[in-house]
Amino acid sequence: MAARPDAALLHVRVQTRASRAEIAGWRPDGALSVRVTAAPVDGRANAAVGTLLAAALGVRASSVEIVRGATGRDKYVRVAGLPMDDVIRRLGG
Repeated sequence: MAARPDAALLHVRVQTRASRAEIAGWRPDGALSVRVTAAPVDGRANAAVGTLLAAALGVRASSVEIVRGATGRDKYVRVAGLPMDDVIRRLGG
C-alpha cells in the first residue's frame, strides 16, 4: 500500500463495549464516531472497527487499515483503493 500524507487519513473515535455496533456520525472535531460491541482486548475492537467501516464503505475488510492509534480511542484509518473524498461521501459526511 502506497504511503499517503496524514491529511488523507480518516480520524475515528471509537467507543467499545457498546450495546450495538454502529457508525454514530461525525463529531464537531471532525472525527467519525464509531461504536463497537467488542472489548478492547487482543485487538478485537480494532478488528470490529475495520469490519464495520468496510461494510459501510462497501470494501473488503482487508482494505481498511488502522495506521495510528491501535491502542487508543482515537484512531487514524486508511482505506485502500478508495479516495478520501469517496470515503467521506459514503459515510454521509
